[in-house]
Amino acid sequence: MPDAETAIRSPDAAYPRLATMGLTGLLVSFAGRLDERANRAALAFRAAVEAEGWAGIEETAASLASVFLRFDPYETDLAAIEARLRALLNSRDWYAAGLPAGRRLWRIPTVFGGEDGPQLAEAAALAGRTPEEAVAELTAAPVRVLTIGFAPGLPYMGTLPAHWDIPRQTGVTPRIPAGALVVAVRQLIVFPTATPTGWRHIGQTGFRGFRPQAAEPFPLRSGDEVLFVPIAAEALADLSVADPDNGGAVAEAIP
Repeated sequence: MPDAETAIRSPDAAYPRLATMGLTGLLVSFAGRLDERANRAALAFRAAVEAEGWAGIEETAASLASVFLRFDPYETDLAAIEARLRALLNSRDWYAAGLPAGRRLWRIPTVFGGEDGPQLAEAAALAGRTPEEAVAELTAAPVRVLTIGFAPGLPYMGTLPAHWDIPRQTGVTPRIPAGALVVAVRQLIVFPTATPTGWRHIGQTGFRGFRPQAAEPFPLRSGDEVLFVPIAAEALADLSVADPDNGGAVAEAIP
């Protein structure tokens, strides 16, 4: 087994970092802020932990740059889990690891601008783009679902190019509708429910990211990729009636 110095090539010498979370949790962090390599490492490491099938692990969850694990203290103990995690961390370079299998590519029809994206021009200007250039750029290639969080089924997607590192608003928009596409800090979000937000509303989808009555309540998973497909407002209205959960969105396996 390689040692930690050769196995782990972190962009920051302080990471990866292993810390306890309460009495029954551990957090493996690969960076202190959003970083593409750290997100890739977190997704790969979580998949590897799941594949190990260690007794006593009750839950795993990946965030933007870390992995949380919760264990049953009656079935295992902190020292044993920590030792296994350190051995797994030292087994390979997680920052160079491939993304896990089972990911999907989603194509989500989206209306940009107008009443369905009232802050497109404002967001585009902050990124140094015209609205037309912004739409072309944001729909040219898929973005990764970095994590699911904040609200049930809410995907943080990115990372966008550096000029999209635009700030959140200083105020809050009181309410935007379910399916709204918003942008800030090099990321996109599609809100699963109507909500207040400080992110700028640039488009609208008919996609519902939280389906509490479904067998799979969260259709998007961390590691999935999403391609936003520009359509007209009239087309979205028709899709939302014909396909109220997906709004015309389709998914295919990523080889």
